[in-house]
Amino acid sequence: MAFIYDEPSRTFGEYLLVPNLTTKDCVPANVDLTAPVVRFKADPGATPPDPRLAPLTMSVPVTSAMMQSVSGADLAIALARCGGLSFVYGSQGIEEEAAMVRRVKNYKAGFVVSDSNLRPDATLGDVLELTDRTGHSTIAITEDGTPTGRFVGIITSRDYRLGKTPLSTPVREIMTPFKSIHCGKVGLDLQEANELIWRHKLNTLPVIDERQHLQYLVFRKDYESHQAHPLENVDHEKRLIVGAGINSRDYRDRVPALVEAGADVLCIDSSDGYSEWQGDTIAFVKSLGKPAYVGAGNVVDREGFLYLVEAGADFVKVGIGGGSICITREQKGIGRGQASAVIEVAKARDEYFQRTGVYVPICSDGGISQDYHITIALAMGADFVMMGRYFARFDESPGRKVRVNNQFMKEYWGEGSNRARNWQRYDHGDTSKKKDQLEFEEGVDSYVPYAGKLKDNLDVTLAKVRSTMCNCGATSLRDLYMRARLTVASAVSIHEGGVHDVMLKDTRGNTREP
Repeated sequence: MAFIYDEPSRTFGEYLLVPNLTTKDCVPANVDLTAPVVRFKADPGATPPDPRLAPLTMSVPVTSAMMQSVSGADLAIALARCGGLSFVYGSQGIEEEAAMVRRVKNYKAGFVVSDSNLRPDATLGDVLELTDRTGHSTIAITEDGTPTGRFVGIITSRDYRLGKTPLSTPVREIMTPFKSIHCGKVGLDLQEANELIWRHKLNTLPVIDERQHLQYLVFRKDYESHQAHPLENVDHEKRLIVGAGINSRDYRDRVPALVEAGADVLCIDSSDGYSEWQGDTIAFVKSLGKPAYVGAGNVVDREGFLYLVEAGADFVKVGIGGGSICITREQKGIGRGQASAVIEVAKARDEYFQRTGVYVPICSDGGISQDYHITIALAMGADFVMMGRYFARFDESPGRKVRVNNQFMKEYWGEGSNRARNWQRYDHGDTSKKKDQLEFEEGVDSYVPYAGKLKDNLDVTLAKVRSTMCNCGATSLRDLYMRARLTVASAVSIHEGGVHDVMLKDTRGNTREP
């Protein structure tokens, strides 16, 4: 007979945090939001363990959903610069997704392999064409025109005057020659490179080997940008961290292409991750010659978590039907309240860690409609959260900005909608049915209020998270999980917590003194 849970299925909005003692050192400036992304070994006596032991971490516990209307290259860049992690959507061609990953990895770095190069016999016309195509105004000149050829000079927009310098002018006549350029030698670290940049007042520092072959370029603007983004999520080569979505159908072709493009972590995109198809996909990723991290999901209970972890998943996503544009629950009756799901899976993760010494992070995906729900999810045991609607509102998301009823909005559509046509996410492996179509929708096409730049909004959200953590007496996510106290809120107490029994002033500035 069917198993029926005794407890009701609860959401984040049904809980409140109860304050703990706030000590004098418990201030927002001291709060560390570092979160683990993938599994790692640690002492089972430390529950939860130090997230910095994980081979891949992020500075803030926030990721963007694998959705066409959310996680394009622009948003992935913006979020990584703020310390989070974006998973480029997989419901597109393999080459298109790989190109997005490469764009994020090449966006900026301490040491950049030059992707704008010309030979000395090229012309100014070639320079302008390359600049127009790549957007880069600094072009390395090598003998053979390759990124690692013998370095002979460099050309920037300061070396010519548009409308004055003939387009047929050879590059060798207007470039800054090698003998006039300060260069670094292979082996110097980023700090040494930046010291040379500042000492010689450079905008670009070429790094060459003993044969005068170009290896890297280091840009002054990258250093200044990093100063403005101290939480930047970067790899050991100072390249931005980026994830990529995959499915359980074309993974044999998609995964190698994404790994080759530089994806730091993969994640299987599925509405229901408790399946043998996900087990097969994980096994394939782990069988590759080069190491690759892969997350799996989504699940809502202990059994689903353990199945994916034992299959080799590096992190597990939790949540079914809780997204703002998801209609899986009303279409199929499948899912669980997000809070109940996170609580049960977090307990299963801790038990698995105690038994094996392997800590597998969990991601709470969906169910977040207020900023404080992020803190609730983290307090319940989520290592990080994934959001779609939140990020769809920003300039950097792929959706169009439109005006609806005199208000600016952004388009936001679910992967289960006919617009997305992401049939792989919902397919159950029936080969007799026609592919590239959905039998019924599990998502909607909608608008969300336009909110501006990602960084401006995320800074405010994280300020709320840090402030709430201080109220709970916690300065790290480990502290929050261990010390947080939560209470179920009645409908009346939820009403009490909002604005009530007052008349709000006109926020449009039309109110005048009598």
